[in-house]
Amino acid sequence: MLTLLELLKDGRFHSGEALGAALGVSRSAVWKQLQHLEAELNLPIHKVRGRGYQLASPLAFLNAEEIAANSGSTVWPVYISDSVDSTNAEALRLVDAGSAAPFLVLAEQQTAGRGRRGRKWVSPYAQNLYYSLVLRIEGGLRQLEGLSLVVGLAVMQALREAGVQRAALKWPNDVLVEDKKIAGILLELVGDPADICHVVLGIGINVNMQKAADVDQQWTSVQLETGSSVDRNHLVARLGLHLQGYLDRHKSLGFSALQEEWEQNHLWQGRAVSLIAGVNQIDGVVLGIDRQGALRLSVDGVEKTYSGGELSLRLRDDS
Repeated sequence: MLTLLELLKDGRFHSGEALGAALGVSRSAVWKQLQHLEAELNLPIHKVRGRGYQLASPLAFLNAEEIAANSGSTVWPVYISDSVDSTNAEALRLVDAGSAAPFLVLAEQQTAGRGRRGRKWVSPYAQNLYYSLVLRIEGGLRQLEGLSLVVGLAVMQALREAGVQRAALKWPNDVLVEDKKIAGILLELVGDPADICHVVLGIGINVNMQKAADVDQQWTSVQLETGSSVDRNHLVARLGLHLQGYLDRHKSLGFSALQEEWEQNHLWQGRAVSLIAGVNQIDGVVLGIDRQGALRLSVDGVEKTYSGGELSLRLRDDS
């Protein structure tokens, strides 16, 4: 089936006869494979009598050599899968199997992609970035302070470089364009955070996605914002360069050195918000973040700080 997809990826019409000859199968077998492609990968295929079959839009696959060619000195070992449950889960399996960090896991599709708080991350085939970078952390908790916010800065800069100039941050780990989500970050840790551990920097970016029926919030993509399709291999390489730069600064100077830059790019700075923690809701005004990346809110005129993986921030209706 993937061989057939390779033949169709140029977005041009191909006759059933030509496809059958290339695959060494009958035209009816080609038809069955096309049906599987549509059903399993949700790829629309145009079928026109007398012209043949055509993907609704061309596909360009992830390629380790192309990524390396654009990555400068930031070349991590990369594992590329056609389909995985999630790149974070695959990354953790590779850690368990003894793979040496740092390394990068990418996939064309996720069958069980996930975001924060157990939410589903919609992951159509060969359209977006499903990206997990594994780091080995030595020396204790200081290197984990504000880490998801540091990753957010790198993602934001990569998106701006790709033409999404209005990309901005939302605490703790979303990248938005106005009120629409374009990227999300999910960090997962294994090992002893006070000694030696591995952390997976999971990043999902809506790149060339133009339609998605299953997304339960407002969203956008790089292509929708810029009006043109994006080379995902180039975006992977540029994201890696931005990540390396921010991670180096964070490691040597700590998160406090990036605190002001993050606040300057926080979309909801000074806005009235509700912080949701389980069944509890805290209303306040965003003051910023502290030196560890915790959220600073003015609650009834008193400054309070909040951090934790199960917190959700929403704009208040009166904001």
